[in-house]
Parts: sequence; structure tokens; C-alpha cells
Amino acid sequence: MIAHSAVHTYEMTVPLFMVIWLSEFDVINLGVAQFDVTTATLGAMVTVGYALFGLGALPGGVIVDRLGSRRLISACLLGMGLSYILLGLAPNVLIIALALVVWGVSASVYHPAGLSLISKGVEDRGTGFAYHGIAGNLGIGLGPLLATVLLLFVHWRTVALVFGTPALLASLYATRASFDETAMVEDATADGGSKAESGVESLSEFFSKSKRLFAGSFILVFVVVMCSGLYYRGILTFLPELLRDLPGFKPIPIDSLLSSGILSTLGVESGSSPMLHPQDYFYSGLLLVGVVGQYVGGKLTDRFPVEYGIAGSFGVLAVLALLFVPVSEMGLVPLMALGTVLGMFLFLVQPMYQATVAEYTPTGTRGLSYGFTYLGVFGVGALGGGVAGAILAYADMAVLFLTLAGFATVALTLGLYLARNA
Repeated sequence: MIAHSAVHTYEMTVPLFMVIWLSEFDVINLGVAQFDVTTATLGAMVTVGYALFGLGALPGGVIVDRLGSRRLISACLLGMGLSYILLGLAPNVLIIALALVVWGVSASVYHPAGLSLISKGVEDRGTGFAYHGIAGNLGIGLGPLLATVLLLFVHWRTVALVFGTPALLASLYATRASFDETAMVEDATADGGSKAESGVESLSEFFSKSKRLFAGSFILVFVVVMCSGLYYRGILTFLPELLRDLPGFKPIPIDSLLSSGILSTLGVESGSSPMLHPQDYFYSGLLLVGVVGQYVGGKLTDRFPVEYGIAGSFGVLAVLALLFVPVSEMGLVPLMALGTVLGMFLFLVQPMYQATVAEYTPTGTRGLSYGFTYLGVFGVGALGGGVAGAILAYADMAVLFLTLAGFATVALTLGLYLARNA
């Protein structure tokens, strides 16, 4: 839960920094060529780090089946902490890109390690996924909220350095943690695996077990998680930037809210009041509402067929995407109401597809299964950020949300098909 919270704190703080990077940097200098910093170029750069977050999940899944979860979670925390230290020291956009690459590679091993641990070591699997998801959403919501508050008073580089330290400390704790990772796995499983099974031991075995996974309905689950990742990344990467120009999101000077005495105590000089940006708090609040979604989704997973849950949830997400633009023109209050529902359902689907993967895959290759899952969610899903950046650069917000509705509709259709053939 600590590691899951850290992963998503770092992941979701990046969009807050992107708003600043768009103003602070003018060009991306590659030596042989230069590119203007726009939503398209910055979106493509950030997509590399986010893509590695997903692409590394597959080799991470292979490794966790052999080495276990504890070692990988410890390494994940260490790498993420170092990446944010590098981000805080970055002098230009290229070093920022390098820091995001380090973060992506380090964070990529977490989900197959953590979810494999829960699926094999926790009796009430859906409830375990729910609490695990709640920890992630606390990081998703409270992490950016803390960053937003800190950005009022210190430089974004200082925020990155402050954020990097806790993960380094947590990695030390993780190296000392010890537990039975297969407590809920029987000695002889129905699919012929065992608690002693060491996962994939060779390249040929990797291909044979992967072929076995995709020969069945897991291939449809894989497409569902890809759609989830594309929707998730597509809507969140530029959300603070999208909200900035909407009615009700005009920046507010801090000195209009706090007395001069309080500002002096906080070290704010007279005449240099920082600006409060409402879109950052809306963004953080939407993410924090996901705590409720994670809990409800996990509990529903223990009580109802997950296929129907996936279909219904993605149906709601498709409708919300179609409503976002017209509702955003009605004012702040209607948009807050829609954002609350969006934040809940955006994360309600996660424990559902996590449990679905466990239902449609054998125990002995559970790490590999979750490796493929998060290859789809965060690897292929990372393209959602690039797609969103390109659409916003060459089209408009309406086209973006229509595209997102399309992703959700595909997942809805596959959920219904899985339910029918369960």
C-alpha cells in the first residue's frame, strides 16, 4: 500500500508540473534539431516515461514469478525516489525527460509485483484489491494536492526534491519486510501449478505460457485494460491545462484570501502574492474521489460477476466523456458534479479488471498475467497522453472527449461479450 501510494503520487504530480513547463521552457534542444515546447511535443516527451511505466510491467511480471514481490517493490521505491531527485536537479527539458524515463522504468515493476502478491497472498481478493486501490488513490489525490500547496510558495524543483525523499526511506523499510507471498495458494492448484512454481524460466517457456494466456478469453480482457489505460491517460494528462481556460477557473491572488500577517509568516513578500490556481484543486479533488470508487469497485467485485461490472462502469465513462464539454460550459458547479462522478468511475473499474485478470489466468503465471495487464494499461495506455496532446494541438477539446468515449465504448462491448460467454 505504501509503494502503491508512492507510484501514483509521482505519476499524477507530473501533469501539474507540465503546466509550469509549458510556460518556463521554450524549446527542446536535441543538438541536431530543436522543437518548440507545445502540448504536442511535451505530451510526446512525457508519453515516453509513461510508456516505460507500462512496457516494463511485462518483464517485471516475469521477474516477480521468479524472485518474488518484496525485492521488486524495494527496488521500485529506490528507483522512483532517485528519479524525482534527478527531476528536481534537471537544468533543461532533456534531463526532465531522462528523469521521467528513470521513473517509468522503476515504477513499471510495481503493479505485477503488488497485484501478484495480493492475488496469491490475500483470502478476500476483491477486498484486498479495494484497500490496495484506496492507498493508490490517496497517493493520486493527496500527492498532487500537497504539490499544489507547495507550488504556491516554492519552486517546482524544490517540490520534486521533497517528494523524492520518502520513497528512499520506504525502500529501506521494504528491504526488511518479510511475509508469506503465497499464503492463499494451495500446494497443488487446479491448473497444475504449485506454490513452488518458479514462473517463466526460459524464452521458449515465456512464449509458450504467453500463447496459453492469449489463447483464451484473456485476450479480450487485455483489450479492455488497454482501453482503460487510453481513457485514463487521455483524460488526466492535460486535465489541469484544459480546465485553466474554463469559466470559474480564473487564478486567485493569495493576498485576497489571507491577511498580510499570515502571508508575512509564510515568507510571502508584500506585492509578490502567489496565485491560487483552482484547476489544480479540481484535479486533485477528482483524483481523491477515486478512493470511493476503488472501495466500491472492490466490494462489488466480491459480490457480482466482474464482467457485468466492467460493462456497466465503462458505459458510464462513455456517457461522462460525451457530457464533459457541454457541462463545462454550464459553469463550475455542474462541472464539479460531473467531475465527482467521473473521478469515482475512473477508478471503480480498476479493482474490477484486476480481479478479472485473476479469474481468467492460471495461478502459476499470475505475475506474467499482471505484467501483460499493465503493459496494456500503462504501456499502450500511455499513448493516450500523446493522442490527447496531438488532438489539443490540432483539433479541440470536443474531439478529444469524443475519442475517449470511443475507447470506453469498446470496453463496454467487450464486457458484455465476456458476460454472455462467462
